[in-house]
Amino acid sequence: MKIITKDDFIDLFSKCKQRGVDYVLSKLTFNRLSRTKSSFNQSKIIHSNWWIIPLVRKRWNILITGKVDKTYEEYMMTEVFQNKKNLKLLSIGSGSCSHEITLAKYDNFEEIVCVDLAQNRINEAKEIAKKLCLKKIKFVCEDIFKYEIEENYYDIIFFHQSLHHIKNVDHFLKTKVYGWLKLSGNVVINEFVGENRMQHSKNQINAINNALEIIPLKYKRRFKTGHLKTKFYGSGILRMVLADPSECVDSSNIIKSLHKHFSPIVEKGFGGNIIMNVLKDISHHFVENNNEKEKILKKLFEFEDAYLKSNKSDFVFGIYQKK
Repeated sequence: MKIITKDDFIDLFSKCKQRGVDYVLSKLTFNRLSRTKSSFNQSKIIHSNWWIIPLVRKRWNILITGKVDKTYEEYMMTEVFQNKKNLKLLSIGSGSCSHEITLAKYDNFEEIVCVDLAQNRINEAKEIAKKLCLKKIKFVCEDIFKYEIEENYYDIIFFHQSLHHIKNVDHFLKTKVYGWLKLSGNVVINEFVGENRMQHSKNQINAINNALEIIPLKYKRRFKTGHLKTKFYGSGILRMVLADPSECVDSSNIIKSLHKHFSPIVEKGFGGNIIMNVLKDISHHFVENNNEKEKILKKLFEFEDAYLKSNKSDFVFGIYQKK
């Protein structure tokens, strides 16, 4: 466990350039909830993370659904819940609600409820749903621990990159989620399930740095700073807690806790151990594709695939049913 690393100072400088000094100053408060909210209350954040790369998203599709152009939402609704009707879904930590809005287009649902702390994101999602004339989806700006939820009400409880923000995952699943679900209810996750606070092992950090060498120097310039990314050091605990006290607070226990209370129907890792960390702050170079960039990404994907043969995936898509 590292208290502080060189990457922490690099990230501080990058955040000032990318999101502004006001964002950084918003972290200088003793209120943990305020620091968490400030991480998500900017709706149109300009960044350079791995998920902005089209070929990365296609890789996720292949690893989760087996088809390059089939998303996990489509997979859910055509291969798992295709025969279900009048479904009621609760999404916890829904953010911009893009995945829930996609699901709301399927006739299988009677009701979709999105709960999130960030009011501006909820407001924007409402406007999008209104334009699309989606009547069965509603949006709630509330702390999930204060929001009143009826027992045995939902068919699906959905987490897209939000369960890893929950402290004491096992207790939450056992005392909250399990009771909110109907007898045959399901939990669906698309989650980071790696080490708490992203405290990567020396083996993983070494592998990330080896993979970073695949990328030519001209594609290593960090977004908005121009500084070269020549080495990955990992995150210190202090930065993780200051930036967002809820970030990966109990992520390493997610899969174990789910297996304790639910039976897996689908569980598929889609990596991230290597490429998320290699591409952080330099992903913008790979949004527009060409033959050279495609070859580089292919080598990175192959490197990560080899790593995953002997290491658990940091990201998992899963569907689980109540025991």
